[in-house]
Amino acid sequence: MRLGRLTLAAAALLMLTTASVPTGTPLSQTERHALSSDAFQPRGAAPRPVVQRPKHEAPFGAFVGSWDKYIPQLGRYAQWLNNANVQVGHTYLAGNSWADVEGEPVVLGMWSQWRLADPSRMLILGVPMLVPSEAAVPDGEVAKLLAQGARGDFDRHFLRLARRLVALGGADTVLTLGWEMNGTTYTHRCKPDPTAWKAYWRRIVSVMRSVPGQRFRFDFTPNRGLDAIPWTKCYPGDDVVDIIGMDSYDQPAGATFDDYVREPYGLQDQVEFAAKRGKPVSYPEWGLFRNGDNPEFVQRMVEWIRTHDTSYQTVTDYCPHGFWQCAQNPRSSSRFKQLMAGSQGAPVTAVPAPPAVTPQPGAAGSGSPGASPAAAASGTPSAPASPSAPPSPSPATPPSPSAAPAPGGLPARR
Repeated sequence: MRLGRLTLAAAALLMLTTASVPTGTPLSQTERHALSSDAFQPRGAAPRPVVQRPKHEAPFGAFVGSWDKYIPQLGRYAQWLNNANVQVGHTYLAGNSWADVEGEPVVLGMWSQWRLADPSRMLILGVPMLVPSEAAVPDGEVAKLLAQGARGDFDRHFLRLARRLVALGGADTVLTLGWEMNGTTYTHRCKPDPTAWKAYWRRIVSVMRSVPGQRFRFDFTPNRGLDAIPWTKCYPGDDVVDIIGMDSYDQPAGATFDDYVREPYGLQDQVEFAAKRGKPVSYPEWGLFRNGDNPEFVQRMVEWIRTHDTSYQTVTDYCPHGFWQCAQNPRSSSRFKQLMAGSQGAPVTAVPAPPAVTPQPGAAGSGSPGASPAAAASGTPSAPASPSAPPSPSPATPPSPSAAPAPGGLPARR
């Protein structure tokens, strides 16, 4: 009888405890699966990080094409928005070969000159970590390539890229290194070996920050949501990440913006993860996708960006994602123009040089060449570091249909 009373008392205490948790409180994927020590704090177990509204419009722009010939499109885009101050130019390095990753000097030079023409501008550069970038390389081969990168086999390519950017005027470029690493599209994906992926990222940042005069910022940019692996499993460390980005498209079909906020590893998890580390967020790629012409998504996404500590945002502006160059989204186009027309953007702020990366054990491999800055800025490509790597496609190979608006560098959508 006494045991029964104790059992009833324990049950009552349990009911009182759980009654304080509102019905429908969202639980993150991290809570459900208890993934690792680098995951989020369970919601309710610790104070929520403070996320404050910025005092000014986040710098914004659009991805309108990778090569230098697309730069005039940014001016036309600004005119379409009633002469808004389009402060962000976004482009990508092609990933067919290591020569692509080192950067085409003419293209880097033209984009850097666009950036230098106005002190308020930002240049965002997508940098593949492995080549060929989109070639359905098997997981086992990806794991081997990541291990090679972590050893330093590919250091010279990133050193040459860094030297070229500094020499050509792009010393303060924001690099979305290995973007969408939590997905399956790119060879530089994280899932085959997260430990090697993080070590490789750290190595690249260390190599690029070793170049005198650089003021690069590195943007860790996963896909929104869980995708192939929780992006927290890929996070390489606060000392080698300056911005915590997220590519956010209107998918899957039938989903709402509230779903995108609450989903595991979604928008809310992103801003809390960043706030806990004292870092801004970014949205290097966003736009429509699986739900057609959706002005509500546009409205909510712009509001989200404006009410969080956003470093910058760029719309992917081609069909089916965009608003200016895509006639199939007239209502969304009208809403976006209503929201952004005439925006004066953000005031000019100086970007301090990032601190040097603390080397980790085994990080002093044999990959850093002693080429001169003049040689680094030349157009002479170096040979691939790994003879066992898959052969790179010919530059003349036409891009996939999703990549047609910007050959050799457009982010593929799933």
